[in-house]
Amino acid sequence: MDYELQGRVIFITGGGSGIGRAIGLEAARGGAKVAVVDAVAERAEQVAIELRDLGAKAVAETLDVRDPAACEASVARVEQALGAIDGMVACAGISPPSAAHVMPDEIWTRCLDVNLTGMFRSVQAVGKRMVERKRGAIVTITSIDGLGGHAGRAHYSASKHGVIGLTRALAIEWGRFGVRVNAVAPGVVDTPLLKANIPPDHLQYAMVDRNPLGRLCRPQEQAGPALFLLSDAASYVTGSVMTVDGGSSAGFFTRWNGADLGSRALMEAGAYSQPE
Repeated sequence: MDYELQGRVIFITGGGSGIGRAIGLEAARGGAKVAVVDAVAERAEQVAIELRDLGAKAVAETLDVRDPAACEASVARVEQALGAIDGMVACAGISPPSAAHVMPDEIWTRCLDVNLTGMFRSVQAVGKRMVERKRGAIVTITSIDGLGGHAGRAHYSASKHGVIGLTRALAIEWGRFGVRVNAVAPGVVDTPLLKANIPPDHLQYAMVDRNPLGRLCRPQEQAGPALFLLSDAASYVTGSVMTVDGGSSAGFFTRWNGADLGSRALMEAGAYSQPE
């Protein structure tokens, strides 16, 4: 799909893995110049190599988004190497599980520092330049946990609710400068890290079973919505939160991929049958 991003410079935090990597690959295929920005240097460089193999111009940047001076320096280096940044995807984030009643302060603080404060600092470093140039588009990555709660993820959910508030505030503040700010709220995305940390029964009988599409999301399925929001096709879209979750957040009593198990009449009439 052509998002008409040829020659544009896209800055992606959290670009060394998962959703960020998928967005970088899709942007590169569309002819964009990509800055792969990640806290782990090896991951950033490996993805940058993948993008160059696709024929794209790409640079790797190592960045701790919690450090405002480092954010400023990273953005300056990227603009020196690739040119003025046209679009940003703020994807850096962490989600270490912890029960709320025994959560150590350092886990709470680190999650909020990376996911919310770090997002603001990296977005601020890019956004101030866009404001000066009076053009640009930013996409933040929140989560459906930013629309509701999640046991064992009070810190993560709080941070992602904050990302939505930040996104909308920046959209209001920067809109008059021609800078658009939107968010993508992914559901459960199929990554090696997910499968390493989530018990198989929970994946099947909660995450997949309660999803109307009946499957996990592929990382590349988050790339399309993000790049659409960066593109001119979304030129009048700002302050929006695009939910990309296969319908998981569409209702409250979902089972069996959307079967109406709460209706005795429909069950007795054979309208639904238990999935295999």
